[in-house]
Amino acid sequence: MSTIDEIKSRIDIVDLVSEAGVKLRHAGKNYTGFCPFHDNKHTPAFVVWPESGTWRCFGQCNEGGDIFKFVMKREGLDFKDALQKLALRAGVELKEYQRETPEIKEAYDHLRKLLEDAVVFYRSQLFTNKEMLAYLREKRGLTDASIETFGLGYAPSGYDNALKYFTQRGYSEQDLLDAGLLTEREDGKRYDKFRNRIMIPIRDENGRMAGFGARIVDPNDVPKFLNSPETPIFSKGRILYGLDRARKPIRAADQAVIVEGYLDVIALHQAGYENVVSPMGTALTEDQLRLLKRSTRRIVLALDPDVAGQKAVLRGLDAARSAMDREGELGFDARGLLKNEARLQADLRVAAMPDDLDPDEIVARDKEEWKKLIENAKPIVTHVMDSLAAGQNLSDAKVKSQIAAQVLPLIEDLPNPLERDTYRQALSRMLKVDERSLMSTQAPGPVVRRRPRETGQPQKVESSTSVVNPRLRIESYCLGILFRRPEFLYRLDRRLEEFGLSPLAVEDFEYTDHQLLFGIIRLAVQQDEKEHQNFLMSQLPDAVDALAKELLAQSDPLDSVEDRLLDELVLRFLDLRRTHAMLNVNQLRFLQEEEQQQGGSNIKMYQEQAIQFTRLLHSLDQAKRKLSKR
Repeated sequence: MSTIDEIKSRIDIVDLVSEAGVKLRHAGKNYTGFCPFHDNKHTPAFVVWPESGTWRCFGQCNEGGDIFKFVMKREGLDFKDALQKLALRAGVELKEYQRETPEIKEAYDHLRKLLEDAVVFYRSQLFTNKEMLAYLREKRGLTDASIETFGLGYAPSGYDNALKYFTQRGYSEQDLLDAGLLTEREDGKRYDKFRNRIMIPIRDENGRMAGFGARIVDPNDVPKFLNSPETPIFSKGRILYGLDRARKPIRAADQAVIVEGYLDVIALHQAGYENVVSPMGTALTEDQLRLLKRSTRRIVLALDPDVAGQKAVLRGLDAARSAMDREGELGFDARGLLKNEARLQADLRVAAMPDDLDPDEIVARDKEEWKKLIENAKPIVTHVMDSLAAGQNLSDAKVKSQIAAQVLPLIEDLPNPLERDTYRQALSRMLKVDERSLMSTQAPGPVVRRRPRETGQPQKVESSTSVVNPRLRIESYCLGILFRRPEFLYRLDRRLEEFGLSPLAVEDFEYTDHQLLFGIIRLAVQQDEKEHQNFLMSQLPDAVDALAKELLAQSDPLDSVEDRLLDELVLRFLDLRRTHAMLNVNQLRFLQEEEQQQGGSNIKMYQEQAIQFTRLLHSLDQAKRKLSKR
């Protein structure tokens, strides 16, 4: 999640607009009021959409945007100043983004080249060791294709095999230390870090080498798994194993499955379940959850059944809540698992592994069984209820009271009243008590929502605004591609003009930061084609520098056929325009009815605007039909 998205997630646009003196009233899912930017106080033509965190005036202004645009227009600020003001309100620290210098990039590339060479070295050692190959093929059930695809290798016994091999090929001992291939003792002696282990290359989400995971083959060795040490290009809390190969399958399935072991990931990919990743150990981190959030918000935790795995489930759920709701570190108590559910907007579930089997053993036993386990993954509240009840005497009144005391606060944190009622009923059935007795155990008193004060100290702010919605995802995807290939913009404009539609403009983007980036891309295409990227990087304001980098990371390398990719982009922008037009038509109809009831004079203006958007919808639908026939 970028800093900008984090700020959006913490600030409720309804609160922001209300505090600016706009009296809003509820109208379905939206809010309406009088526009604060012009003098007409007869018709409430100002609309706020909490779900997307945006606003629009259908009157004299005919403008709209997000929280940044509102503050910029209201207070006459530029984007950077609005960003600083809203970051302070949201309690988000703005960190200066530092671009990689050419020297740093060269050093990192050198480390990655060394690690790529290490993959080749360890693979050669594996394919000359029949015993290790047999272990992977027979005991782990891996095919030669999987071994090749994931680049598995073997680090031979001995303390200087890698040291000798790489120093003879021109690498220095310092290079090997920096890459995490050597270990140095207190007396200064250096030796191979990995010895007599299966070597598993670990790549970042873009497929670049970052480090290794190493698994024992001798059961007497410890630890069972050994990762590369922290290096400038490897941070185990910021990488998910297998994500480089799983990212597209995750998007296709709109679901990510997290397992505990590297070999579990490989076995599941081999079985056809490619939306699977693993952390660098049992505990998930916020950064790892952010990586998954770029592709899906449906996440299943399917960790090993041993004691460490069960603890990891709870820690993982806790990390997931922290990463999703951005409220900082949460405790390990049960209530922390569901804190701020209104802002989560994610489907987090836990899959129970049966018969004390690991995921790779389950899929080896029956591939369809794994599919059913994931389909039957439990929601968090259900998982917590079952975990608390496991092994307990549910006939004991004290046990019932203790479980209820832990589960009821979780239920009350849920934003949906239907969900709350459903879980209360489930809890009463599990404990075999009357639901009314559960209600009577809750602490009295209303929940008071406090507004943040603008002080010099960051404040934690609760919000129900969801910043991860379909429009935001589509805008981010399209911008990411245009950022990689600015020259596509001319061809996109021509395609749109073929359908009688206007070229792309900043108005095609709902969010202020996206509008700024698109404006820079539009300027870039006016430069010499060889200078597009240089111009883009030189013109990026510091305030959106990190966002641009994240958009690049989110967009896959452009390996599609160009014409097909252009058609896809055209379709995405047609969808964006259609969504925008439909939203406007529906809101204008509502405003016409309001105006008619009040006997106002703006009915004709709203009718004309609605006709314009209806004609646009017709043109967009025609364009989509023509494009589908190509």
